[in-house]
Amino acid sequence: MEEKENISFCDKQKAFNTALEPTTKDQKRKSTYHDEIVWRNVILMTLLHFMALYSLILISQAQILTLLWAYLCFLVTALGVTAGAHRLWSHRSYKATLTLRIFLALANSMAFQNDIFEWARDHRVHHKFSETDADPHDARRGLFFSHIGWLFVRKHKAVIEKGKTLDFQDLFADQVVMFQRKYYKTSVAIMCFLIPTIVPWYVWGESLWNSYFLASILRYTIALNVSWLVNSVAHLYGNRPYDKTINPRENRFVSIGTIGEGFHNFHHTFPYDYSASEFGLKLNPTTCFIDFMCFLGLASDCKKATKQMILDRKERAGDGSC
Repeated sequence: MEEKENISFCDKQKAFNTALEPTTKDQKRKSTYHDEIVWRNVILMTLLHFMALYSLILISQAQILTLLWAYLCFLVTALGVTAGAHRLWSHRSYKATLTLRIFLALANSMAFQNDIFEWARDHRVHHKFSETDADPHDARRGLFFSHIGWLFVRKHKAVIEKGKTLDFQDLFADQVVMFQRKYYKTSVAIMCFLIPTIVPWYVWGESLWNSYFLASILRYTIALNVSWLVNSVAHLYGNRPYDKTINPRENRFVSIGTIGEGFHNFHHTFPYDYSASEFGLKLNPTTCFIDFMCFLGLASDCKKATKQMILDRKERAGDGSC
């Protein structure tokens, strides 16, 4: 903590600019760094996906209420990432009351994609050093690595080094974030597995077996892969109407699955925009949720790129696709 505070703004800016300078070594990625495989993650993710495949067999045996419940849990899971860890805590694109922050923290625990602090920390590093060695899921390394492979290896040392230059004081100061981080394993056990399994069994008599595999395992696995599509597919496939000089793309397929996170060229161009898209032209369910929270008085101060800013950027740097 103290070491981070002693870094001057100029030093941070210099480190940021240096990381973005294209070098032959960075472009060719030859070098001396070798991935260290984390076999524990490989085994656990392999088992999870095999269990999810088995879960597909159970769909025809389950009650319709169980399937609807699993989908509801998926939506809550998604909001914990999109409206919570991403737009609220990573980008601070809007403000939320304590009540909404607690709900989003619980939803984030249902998502089980690392605690809010770690998720937001890595995402800020991803934005600052996108498509460099310091990017946790560097899309230059291909579809598999940027989708799931990055979880199978130790972080590149550049991710850790460059991450130390960023400021996370707002996350440390948020008591909801710190509470969730402290009790993360317990909250995941309850939100991601216990509640999704118990409710169908207790309320309408579904079997525990079906409840567990459909509302917990299958829902969790689908939610993971849908989220990872933003790191992989949305960085490799699609158009770039706002900035053709960066890799992130607009991908409507990804947007459907992630309830609004696939408008990625826009998001990387205007990362502070609470809607993460040119809202009004394309439906963004997460933006609708935040707007509804504003209507209820639970959210406020939504940041937005102006229409003129968007138009100017399209004309100056876009690929002309829209």
